[in-house]
Amino acid sequence: TQSTWDSPKMVSLGQGALAVAAAALVAKVMLPAPPVVQAVPTSLLANIALSLGAYLLAMRLIPAVREMFLRARMDGTDLNKKDPKPVIPEAMGLVAGAVYLIALFVFIPFRFAEFLEAGDFAHEKFVQYVCALLSICCMVLLGFADDVFDLKWRHKLVLPTIATLPLLLVYRATFGSTTVALPAALHETLGASLDLGFLFYIYMGMLAVFCTNAINIYAGVNGIEAGQSLAIALSAIAHNLLQIYVVATPAADHMLSLQLLLPFVAVTAALLQHNWYPARVFVGDTFCYFAGMTFAVVAILGHFSKTMLLFFLPQTFNFVFSLPQLLKIIPCPRHRMPRMNPKTGLLEMSKAIFPLSALSGPGRILLSILKLTRIIAVNDSNPEAVEVGNMTIINFALYVLGPRHEARLAQILIGFQVFCTVVAFSIRYGVASVVYERVE
Repeated sequence: TQSTWDSPKMVSLGQGALAVAAAALVAKVMLPAPPVVQAVPTSLLANIALSLGAYLLAMRLIPAVREMFLRARMDGTDLNKKDPKPVIPEAMGLVAGAVYLIALFVFIPFRFAEFLEAGDFAHEKFVQYVCALLSICCMVLLGFADDVFDLKWRHKLVLPTIATLPLLLVYRATFGSTTVALPAALHETLGASLDLGFLFYIYMGMLAVFCTNAINIYAGVNGIEAGQSLAIALSAIAHNLLQIYVVATPAADHMLSLQLLLPFVAVTAALLQHNWYPARVFVGDTFCYFAGMTFAVVAILGHFSKTMLLFFLPQTFNFVFSLPQLLKIIPCPRHRMPRMNPKTGLLEMSKAIFPLSALSGPGRILLSILKLTRIIAVNDSNPEAVEVGNMTIINFALYVLGPRHEARLAQILIGFQVFCTVVAFSIRYGVASVVYERVE
């Protein structure tokens, strides 16, 4: 069965868009271009053209390497399908990450051509750009290592921090500000801003850890990892465009973020078309690391880390909701994804089953709270087999809405991501103007 996302029309649309972008770039450089084209920076036109090329390349490469991944036993079983359950290639985030890096390497001459022509090369901007690619490249490599070796959780917490170190050093050398603005209500006591010093770098390192792992634990349904990442990236692009063309803040940082995100949207859209229900590839931990580090990089270099966290509202809720199981207060099975009812073909909430004696004192208190508040399903009628719904936003959606088809569930979850984006923009450009004296 072909995914509704995957059709020759999408490839033809990408080819047409690439032709238009390439024509606009040539017109901008060599011919008297229309005013609307002249208003767009040459480097941005080149970035758009390369992004469209990356989309088309990823669309062709992903199906081309499927058999290669299967022969290498880089595969997984899609558990939420009827028997015989399909075995499909895993870690296809490696292909998306590789195409993304190729596009941005090719983009280097276009991005820095204006500085070469002016005879004043922007060394600081070049170092920022290269270190951004270095951090993302490191996370693609480490994510692939996780897919191959199935690393422990303690490694998954440390690796993003290490990969962020070059970026933090460049931030310190080229920008260095560790000051955060404070709400107007605190100005009399603490002043208009507060210098966090070294704590600010710890915060940025933790941002990278959160972004990578928040996407990684919000998974288990075809299309959800790539779908949520695409929604977050488009939200960040909208924020960048607002800052550049509407708010009119200094554009350089947001332009860098925009140029890093457009190729990401392109390769993610291609991957999503192959990962949408019924998935023909799995994205793997490689993609989760790749996506999370890309978001951390643009948030740090674009100086909008707090806004980026607003775009992660569903992931934040999922992380907080998952903490009792992640911290082993409530027993956590290896897989917390929903389970498919073979009779109906619908996904249902999965459950952790354990003896009551397995719970510590805090665990028993939390179990009582969960049962009283009915936040998630709890059945403790049999002390030898207590049932608690796995504490993820996906299972919570099934608990509230009831059984759903896998494709429909993915649509609901991505729709919720879009709704949270609207809330995030309302906070960023509405509530923040009330709380802070100045909002840019």
